[in-house]
Amino acid sequence: MRKFIEKHDKGILRALEILPGFTSWNLILFPYWGIFVIPKVVAYFVLFFNIYWFYQSFQIAISAVISNMRIQAAKIYDWMGDVKDFPDWKKVRHVVIIPTYKEPLHILERTLDSLAAQEFPTKGIIPVLAMEKNEPEKDRLSKWKSLNEKYGKTFCKLFVTVHELKAGEVTGKASNEKYAAVWVKENYIDAERLNIDYFTVTSCDADHKFHPKHFANLAFKFLDNPNRYKVFWQPSVMFYNNIWEIPAITRVLNTLMSISNLSQLARKDKLINTQNYSLSYKLLDAVGYWDADKIPEDWGIFFKAFYKSGGGVEVEPIYLPLMADAAQSGSFWKTIKNQYQQLQRWAWGVSDDPWIIKSYLLTRNIPFWDKTMRLIQVLWSHFLWPVNWFIISVGLTIPTLLNPAFGRTALGYTVPKLSSLILTLALVFLLVMIIIDNIQKPKRPSNVSLLRKILIPFEFILMPLAGFLFTALPGIDAHTRLMLGKYIQYKVTEKV
Repeated sequence: MRKFIEKHDKGILRALEILPGFTSWNLILFPYWGIFVIPKVVAYFVLFFNIYWFYQSFQIAISAVISNMRIQAAKIYDWMGDVKDFPDWKKVRHVVIIPTYKEPLHILERTLDSLAAQEFPTKGIIPVLAMEKNEPEKDRLSKWKSLNEKYGKTFCKLFVTVHELKAGEVTGKASNEKYAAVWVKENYIDAERLNIDYFTVTSCDADHKFHPKHFANLAFKFLDNPNRYKVFWQPSVMFYNNIWEIPAITRVLNTLMSISNLSQLARKDKLINTQNYSLSYKLLDAVGYWDADKIPEDWGIFFKAFYKSGGGVEVEPIYLPLMADAAQSGSFWKTIKNQYQQLQRWAWGVSDDPWIIKSYLLTRNIPFWDKTMRLIQVLWSHFLWPVNWFIISVGLTIPTLLNPAFGRTALGYTVPKLSSLILTLALVFLLVMIIIDNIQKPKRPSNVSLLRKILIPFEFILMPLAGFLFTALPGIDAHTRLMLGKYIQYKVTEKV
């Protein structure tokens, strides 16, 4: 098999690009043709899928409660006290790469303010503004001048890099980050003969706001872990910076995504780094940095490290919130479009699956169960992304209308009732998530009325519509484009 794959590399990759869309479309359409051919199988398929969704809701709620408790403890813990117990702690340097393209100055200032407010000494933090050459030079220079004047003496170093797209690269975070990371390695770490063993590197979006204890926590976990050069560190990314300002339909979505991210921290068996994460510079350099020819970069760098390191690479949670902007624009409809494009880009993470599957089949030096469980997590997350909404929300309703004779049978009558009961019981777990959301998100601004805050829980009636617009549609959009070879172009999420 290995020789066959290597001989037919392009054909195998193209077949694997077709696989996600082929699978998701078949699962979505199965109830509609299956209701005529094998109606009993369709009924049990929908029933077991709803039971699975009940289990998912249960584990997300429980994991979110556990993560919330750990975050509350981490917020008040003296991490610097523990860091100072290590005799070599002063050697630690945190490089923070901030890819930026046309972000407003105040967005970048907010991120740098959060770095300047760290309990870990700021002289051990090195922000890198990773700019793009195709942003107007006047704007780039103006922002850099302002930021350098304000923060230049605050940190160990404050660097700016300007990435120019080269042949074989694609526009996106990965190519920009790679350029910035290589530049720092060559022009700072190597040039000054510094010990790369003590450097961490953090992938940070321009709108991210760190908790004051973030880098003290990271330094402790880095120094305390004997396996530090095969570890990623992941905080809880929560889309709360502007949660009170966005429309109700996108607020529901971003609330659920925030709580889902929170819950993942307690599931180390499923945790893979995303959006904002850290790793040792030594590991990043050893595996060849991010792939500049790919749009997805977070799961991509994990699996690149996983396969090149012979397995054993883990993601360690940082139980602290990392505040990010929810997609927003100047009007309601532009915000909807902005949110859709962001979710479409995230769903495009499925484009990593072909090379991940191929690497799974070709890599010999990783224990079977280690790589198999990781692969199952990838396929389960990506392949079912657009499927969940159709099975849960539509279920047997439309298929039964298409075949009313089956609806009059005992099974056709009972299964929809059971499915409805299961999904209704799952709303209990939604209540848990709403409570945790109220604990974690920022306090109500003065320009938001108390009545509006009271009515926010009722916004969750929009969940089915939000799920269709921002989960099912962008998911099947990404799967179909990959299946047809219609590759998407990277679009930066607008910041206001």
